Amino acid sequence: MPNYQLLNYIGGEWKRSSASEMLDVINPATAQTIATVALSPAAEVDEAVQKAQTAYNGWRATPVGDRIQPLFRLKMLLEEHLDEIARTITEECGKTYKESIGEMRRGIENVEVACGAPILMQGYNNEDIASGIDEHMIRQPLGVVAAITPFNFPGMIPLWFLPYAVATGNCFILKPSEKVPMTTQKLFGLIEKAGFPAGVLQLVNGGAETVNTLLDHPLVRAISFVGSTPVAKYVYSRATANGKRAQCQGGAKNPTVIMPDADLETSTRIMADSAFGCAGQRCLASSVAITVGNARAPFLEQMSDIASSRKVGYGLDAATEMGPVINAKSKERIEGLIAKGEAEGAQVIVDGRQKKVQGYEDGYWVFPTILDNVHPDSSLAHTEIFGPVLSLMHAQTVDEAIALVNNRAFGNMACIFTASGAVARQFRYGADAGNIGINIGVAAPMAFFPFSGWNESFFGDLHAQSRHGVEFYTQTKVVVERWPKEWSRQF
Repeated sequence: MPNYQLLNYIGGEWKRSSASEMLDVINPATAQTIATVALSPAAEVDEAVQKAQTAYNGWRATPVGDRIQPLFRLKMLLEEHLDEIARTITEECGKTYKESIGEMRRGIENVEVACGAPILMQGYNNEDIASGIDEHMIRQPLGVVAAITPFNFPGMIPLWFLPYAVATGNCFILKPSEKVPMTTQKLFGLIEKAGFPAGVLQLVNGGAETVNTLLDHPLVRAISFVGSTPVAKYVYSRATANGKRAQCQGGAKNPTVIMPDADLETSTRIMADSAFGCAGQRCLASSVAITVGNARAPFLEQMSDIASSRKVGYGLDAATEMGPVINAKSKERIEGLIAKGEAEGAQVIVDGRQKKVQGYEDGYWVFPTILDNVHPDSSLAHTEIFGPVLSLMHAQTVDEAIALVNNRAFGNMACIFTASGAVARQFRYGADAGNIGINIGVAAPMAFFPFSGWNESFFGDLHAQSRHGVEFYTQTKVVVERWPKEWSRQF
């Protein structure tokens, strides 16, 4: 893949940034530079915001049935270019081609759901709330909105926000992760073909200055963010301090409970995909397994076999089951946390450190790792590793297991494997998380449900996707009206 400088998309035109600082985009499987990206200065962010504000009045006045027509075209273009986009995701992000296809399928689902905006953004009304007086609630767009998205799902996560924002009449600015900006170049190439008016959708690459300019700009009305909890807190605090709406998805430490009556083959297979899929670099990875009673020994044995035999390699190789982590810094951090867990008393059952893949020796490889007897009060038990590391804890009863589930600051997801409906209901009722899985390893809501998250995993009120997305990008207006008969012209 050639090395080239990526562009911004502002006011309906592709523009080379004037930035003095550039970053290399690295293929994590080869450690080779495949592109360069500019860290756009504040002036270019302001240009994008001004272009969006100029486009807003016309876009807002466009009937909602007309606003969704470019989204219908975008959906078809995404389908037609699915292979090309998936390969780009794999090249810059490292995940397997199959995982990249799955990511884009979820993104396309959000475009499909947003095409229902004529129904989803409807208001409601009452006649005769008092004699001769009617009352209506209508939804109107906010104006210029922006999203700051992470490296781990460069195609899907922008589509958590973008379709809902523009379908409801807003103009949208995307600031993608500077680690994986190539996918959004492809995405905006299709957006250009889909026929959105200039200024409605814009792409600005960059780093901290770009982000802070969006957070501080008086014309930006709302911010959507996905990333680590410390950065989510920062973005939420700065955005709301400037009077903006904000929805900020943070980190996670997702536990899965394995009951003695769970189907062992199914639960271990699903758990392996959940813990090691996307190299563990997703906010819905099952990073902690809590075995209950006599589930401990057989689960540990089978999971160890699966982890040891998982095929790690270049994501475009058909046999690969897991790719690299995103960069050298992440590899170093993950391996350091494994060592920290070992120092705190955990046993390294399967060790994925200091591994190489033949033919790709320079890649950022961390193989599947299993740590047993991770103490619930250890620092590792409360740290998001964001890598292919599964920590094991043990409990004697489901009550003890639920207590372990709730012994954490995060609240993104919690799952259970069991054959008992009563136990499943108890878990669903008592687990302190926004997404719950029953015999599911990754409780990822479909696009027609909100992507929930609680506690330190989410800052805000309205989540991404579905009706929450529509509500986040609209403001309600209540109209109370009376038309006395004596004011009417007589004919």
